[in-house]
Amino acid sequence: AIADVIFGYYNPSGRLPISWYPQSYADKVPMINMNMRPDNKTGYPGRTYRFYNGETIYTFGDGLSYSQFQHRLTQTPKMVSIPLEKGHVCRSSRCKSIDAVEQSCRNLAFDIHLRVKNVGKMGGSQTVLLFSTPPSVHNSPQKQLVGFEKVFLKGRKEAVVTFKVDVCKDLSVVDELGNRKVALGRHLLHVGSVTHSLNVKI
Repeated sequence: AIADVIFGYYNPSGRLPISWYPQSYADKVPMINMNMRPDNKTGYPGRTYRFYNGETIYTFGDGLSYSQFQHRLTQTPKMVSIPLEKGHVCRSSRCKSIDAVEQSCRNLAFDIHLRVKNVGKMGGSQTVLLFSTPPSVHNSPQKQLVGFEKVFLKGRKEAVVTFKVDVCKDLSVVDELGNRKVALGRHLLHVGSVTHSLNVKI
């Protein structure tokens, strides 16, 4: 099977589920330290693509293909408003986040429509990864995976891929006390080199 890939009879489309780190990373990170977030005081760099921003050999989501794919957003909202119940304590612009378990936060979702084009001659599949970068509150991750969709395209063909994003589930982060919060402000959605700014407000 690997010979078919090497000689170009089969177009690979797999993605890495983890990041591969250089030896220098393994040398300075204790194996018993499972903290995800970096610690500037101790020089601990953090773990996983969500928090570590140093050198990698391969990064989470990397993959190879004989085809090249282009992405273009066709329909995505620029703002999402979370309705709050009357008398809610968070009613001013000073609020940086709200609890993701709020009743008003449930079933709040929107669609992202992305046009994917295979610009190569060879047909192939691509797993489209949608990431978000939340506002810098609660020591939030630099990015996190929102969703993924796999699509097969013949050479020079294109298709529309749709993601349904649950605001309080997919865009939330866990704060320092372990509570899931939805950060208010500018969230950055990105697929490959394509980015989109989304303002989450109350």
